[in-house]
Amino acid sequence: MTDQAASAAEILARIADTLETRLPQNGGDPQASYSAKLLAKGPDAFLKKIGEEATELVMAAKDGVPDRIVSETADLWFHCLVALTHFNLRPEDVLAELARREGMSGLAEKASRPQD
Repeated sequence: MTDQAASAAEILARIADTLETRLPQNGGDPQASYSAKLLAKGPDAFLKKIGEEATELVMAAKDGVPDRIVSETADLWFHCLVALTHFNLRPEDVLAELARREGMSGLAEKASRPQD
């Protein structure tokens, strides 16, 4: 892993650590923390935000404004981290899945998934 990749993984881990403290069962205060408020409200709240942020990212990309693309991506990633926290998952789980897929054709990866 490159220094930059390690740093990115460390940042994601630190954010996840903070989000875990915002869980209701860990004393997260919805009056004092936006994250605690989302986690207290449950999946409907943060899933709605994920949808909104994904749409805003799409619009920023269509407009071709690099600063907005970065900002909206950060918003989307953050809300995805909230979802991971709710489901007792970590960014390391996602990074491990991306590492597993690295070097694999997207078509081959998709074909290897179980059919529903």
